[in-house]
Amino acid sequence: MVIRGVQNIPKLPELRKRILFTLVMLAVYRLGCHIPTPGIDGTALSAFFSAKQGTLFGIFDMFTGGALKRMSVMALGIMPYISAAIILELLTMVIPHLDKLKKEGEQGRKKITQYTRYGTVLLCFIQGFGIAFGLENMSSPGGVMIVPVGGWDFRLLTTVTLTAGTCFLMWLGEQITERGIGNGISLIIFAGIVARLPVAVANTFRLMSTGELSPFFMVIILFFMVVVVAFIVFVESGQRRIPVQYAKRMVGRKMYGGQSSHLPLKVNSAGVIPPIFASSVMMFPATIANFMNTKDIPWLQYIVTFLSPGHIVYSFLYVCLIFFFCFFYTSIQFNPVDVADNMKKQGGYIPGIRPGKNTSEFIDRVLTRLTFSGAIYVSAVCILPQIMIYKFNIPFYFGGTALLIVVGVAMDTMTQIEAHLLTRHYDGFMKKGLMI
Repeated sequence: MVIRGVQNIPKLPELRKRILFTLVMLAVYRLGCHIPTPGIDGTALSAFFSAKQGTLFGIFDMFTGGALKRMSVMALGIMPYISAAIILELLTMVIPHLDKLKKEGEQGRKKITQYTRYGTVLLCFIQGFGIAFGLENMSSPGGVMIVPVGGWDFRLLTTVTLTAGTCFLMWLGEQITERGIGNGISLIIFAGIVARLPVAVANTFRLMSTGELSPFFMVIILFFMVVVVAFIVFVESGQRRIPVQYAKRMVGRKMYGGQSSHLPLKVNSAGVIPPIFASSVMMFPATIANFMNTKDIPWLQYIVTFLSPGHIVYSFLYVCLIFFFCFFYTSIQFNPVDVADNMKKQGGYIPGIRPGKNTSEFIDRVLTRLTFSGAIYVSAVCILPQIMIYKFNIPFYFGGTALLIVVGVAMDTMTQIEAHLLTRHYDGFMKKGLMI
């Protein structure tokens, strides 16, 4: 069915144009990742990043598709936009004006999007200036300065360049969402992660040719990846559907309601935000230690060892942080009280549950159990690759966070393509339809 659905894509001109537009925009993004920022020694910078693996630099470089390692014009990537959106989401809980805008529909959403853009520019200026100032004091392991000629000219130029690069990426993502297929911001992150795939495949074949990786272990890696991807697809597609019944009511001379529906609750409502935040927090000590001489401070070296990937203490704290952020972010994204109030206003109720407070408590109870299960699932996906890498020395090039993003974005994009196909009466990916 999937192959037949793909074959029907060229038969729909509008969908074909959208897919082509998306691919062209992603190609522009990848091209921009190779345009260097002026005033930086690329060789010294590459050597510096090679020595900083396993720190925050490695995580940020993954989400920028290698642009940070090259210090290209898009080195900040799309993360400032995502950070601004999350900060604004948090502020809606404490600022009544933002909460009111959130409930106003399309106009309110446009206003919040505008605030998010302003916040993105502000964050870019702050991060860009911090990077420019930090680069002036950094050198390669060989002692070569990354910035040969520093000063305020370099700082201002770098800040403006990096801010312009992220603003262009933000515009690019919005254009993909509006005129292409899929979520533009997610696809940009997706493209950055997948861009590493050819290098990973080449490294795998190199290890096999030198005898460092046997064909047996290669089969294990492929089998493990297929199982993990299938598991992610299964869980991400899972829903807990709470039945909702709408009572009949008269509005003027017309009768409304009297139908059955359901309230879908995803197993993993928080998405990939918890592992991203948890990884950032756990990598922070290692990042600080890289700028200090830990050999002269035994107790600090001891802490860094415990908080290094692969250690049991690191894994335990990492899982705890994933659980915390899963519950925290889900509580921000989903408010059972608002859902129960809206359901009551529309004449809906859950069979066997009284409307109002009892309904919100029931939804909260179900959501808590789902979030707990989702946290276990996210923790398993993120920890298993680390076990393969650090305990069994099996090269696994994509961590759990990257896998969650890649599979989640691919599923979302395929769902949108299928919706376009089914709208035009062509066969979808998952079930057979008629072609008219």
